[in-house]
Amino acid sequence: MTKRQENVLLSMWVVSLVATLGSLYFSEIRGYIPCNLCWIQRIFMYPLVLIIGVAYIQKNVRIAATTMVFAIVGGCISLYHYGIQKLAFLAEAAPSCGQVPCTGQYINWLGFITIPFLALIAFILIAGMSIYLWKTLKEEN
Repeated sequence: MTKRQENVLLSMWVVSLVATLGSLYFSEIRGYIPCNLCWIQRIFMYPLVLIIGVAYIQKNVRIAATTMVFAIVGGCISLYHYGIQKLAFLAEAAPSCGQVPCTGQYINWLGFITIPFLALIAFILIAGMSIYLWKTLKEEN
């Protein structure tokens, strides 16, 4: 494993850790109740902290395909969630989402930054770095 690959793995781990801690901050400290779509996004983000952490310790860049799948699926859910928050035609057709409506926006920084948007950015970063690692593996073989 090259130093660059090691740094990318570390960066992926930091992104997943910050996203996980951020979601826990919003729910446990600020008291924001996660909607059903938020829970699904957490299902795809939280394991990445462990998966990438173990891969970093083992110096295993072959984990790229796994992290890419988690990030792409989680990112698609985040994109849909962000869409039902910001696009009226999607919000009108959005299904009921449990105790808290998925169209609700606990934060709306600068008029566009919501919690699903933050998750989407994290998933995009992890997917991009996973693709980079995957390509470097292909080039080595």
